[in-house]
Amino acid sequence: MHCLGAEYLVSAERAPRQREWRPQIYRKCTDTAWLFLFFLFWTGLVFIMGYSVVAGAAGRLLFGYDSFGNVCGKKNSPVEGAPLSGQDMTLKKHVFFMNSCNLEVKGMRLDRTALCVSSCPEEQLDSLEEVQLFANTSGSFLCVYSLNSSNYTHSPKADSLCPRLPVPPSKSFPLFNRCIPQTPECYSLFASVWINDGDTLHRILSGIMSGRDTILGLCILTLALSLAMMFTFRFITTLLVNIFISLVILGLLFVCGVLWWLYYDYTNDLSIELDTERENMKCVLGFAIVSTGITAVLLVLIFVLRKRIKLTVELFQITNKAISSAPFLLFQPLWTFAILIFFWVLWVAVLLSLGTAGAAQVMEGGQVEYKPLSGIRYMWSYHLIGLIWTSEFILACQQMTIAGAVVTCYFNRSKNDPPARPILSSLSILFFYHQGTVVKGSFLIPVVRLPRIIVMYMQNALKEQQHGALSRYLFRCCYCCFWCLDKYLLHLNQNAYTTTAINGTDFCTSAKDAFKILSKNSSHFTSINCFGDFIIFLGKVLVVCFTVFGGLMAFNYNRAFQVWAVPLLLVAFFAYLVAHSFLSVFETVLDALFLCFAVDLETNDGSSEKPYFMDQEFLSFVKKSNKLNNARARQDEHSLRNDEGTELQAIAR
Repeated sequence: MHCLGAEYLVSAERAPRQREWRPQIYRKCTDTAWLFLFFLFWTGLVFIMGYSVVAGAAGRLLFGYDSFGNVCGKKNSPVEGAPLSGQDMTLKKHVFFMNSCNLEVKGMRLDRTALCVSSCPEEQLDSLEEVQLFANTSGSFLCVYSLNSSNYTHSPKADSLCPRLPVPPSKSFPLFNRCIPQTPECYSLFASVWINDGDTLHRILSGIMSGRDTILGLCILTLALSLAMMFTFRFITTLLVNIFISLVILGLLFVCGVLWWLYYDYTNDLSIELDTERENMKCVLGFAIVSTGITAVLLVLIFVLRKRIKLTVELFQITNKAISSAPFLLFQPLWTFAILIFFWVLWVAVLLSLGTAGAAQVMEGGQVEYKPLSGIRYMWSYHLIGLIWTSEFILACQQMTIAGAVVTCYFNRSKNDPPARPILSSLSILFFYHQGTVVKGSFLIPVVRLPRIIVMYMQNALKEQQHGALSRYLFRCCYCCFWCLDKYLLHLNQNAYTTTAINGTDFCTSAKDAFKILSKNSSHFTSINCFGDFIIFLGKVLVVCFTVFGGLMAFNYNRAFQVWAVPLLLVAFFAYLVAHSFLSVFETVLDALFLCFAVDLETNDGSSEKPYFMDQEFLSFVKKSNKLNNARARQDEHSLRNDEGTELQAIAR
């Protein structure tokens, strides 16, 4: 089974012997050096985890602490120079933030005094008498520890030592025991202070807080639509595709119409003089312009590719037949998502622990702040690289597992007796032989994305300059180039993983072989494969359209929400992410089948000595697609000859 082609005929003495394709015949460990490098890298991550546990103050993070160096819910040791530190807070397990609705900036930092209290005030307190009554009845003191509760209403220092009135109602956050304000305005301001942002985030978070029930409902709708779309592709027919494309067209047109109607309604609304309404109008206008452009492009593509629907349905039926041999492939996004969530939670916990690794420093008024230790910033950078690389590694493991299962089912001579456990077999091959290949492929993605992030940051920094138009244009071009390279590498990695599952070769060899064989066989139903990917993309668009439409209807009924356009954009992004997670299985299976088909054509000729691995259904589909391509090629050639003849006739005259 040699990769021979007429276009490569050279002298026998100088022609190098081409490497053979060996579907599932020989295995060896690949890219072991990269696996060792990944092990060393994770050794550093484990060291950072251990350092965060030893040097970090997990108690301050989990239980909370006040402004005087006391951890709530435990007995504390005194801090030198802080007279209110070292108190027994065993019964005071909640953190109460004074002036959560009336923050002030003092000395280039936000003044947010925190106290340990036994319970949070669940009702609004409008006077110091009510604050005193709350302290006497609940034993929860909302003023600084140095002021006795009996002096709340008499002490001249009460205004500075007690919270500013009115005290908003609050509830304890279940995990970290913080007293969180319950009114939307106070909640958004409180959250914006925690991440050191300003007024814009204040209004955005207010909209999220006000519409949190609507946002949760839209997320549930997204999950339901994604599941429905996955089952639609699983049992696809020509009628379903036509209905599906019709729904996509109607959804796109309807969402565009609603957005333009909302913009017209905003321009004629008297409340447009409000800043929040004006910002909503700008966001709606941006949504309308972008959605109109996307709709126009998609409608043109649908019109151009409409004649390939029947062949695309047959391709999806072949894809579903491959999935039927390993039905648990549809559940791969679930366990991948679960592993990613576990890793992200661990990563965030370590990051926050690193943030608490600091030395106590006494500030003005006896308050205590914790300054980061030297070298922490370098650990943060290392930890960030670990996040990107490990996340890409987990996703690459899913891609190679799916590709390996497809390869196992495809290169099986007995179609009536499919492999018993193709997914487990693919997983075992991955972990015993090809982890290094996955590590190397997953490393290339962050290497390309990091310069893109740097270019994007520099481009945003140049926006403030008046004479940086040429520089901004060059950075924008560089950003587009890196984006294209990123997308190409994602596709190249997928084909390299499939080739590794077939041949057992290392990453670079697999990528080179995949590129050569796909280029050689690009004439075989490549357009059908692209249209299949386009149909899957339309499925994601349909989920986003219905989710955005539901959000528009829900949010617009109550314009008391402040900046609701940005929460709607976040919901749309979440909808696309969920739809992509569920439908990516079909994309991976489709690409793997195409590469297996190319290898099958390269290694076999359909004779009794070298029969094809593909079944009769796949073979008939290939013949139909080739016949369609040949007919289109003859038609194009005939049209070209007619054009040339017409031109010559005009010259002869």
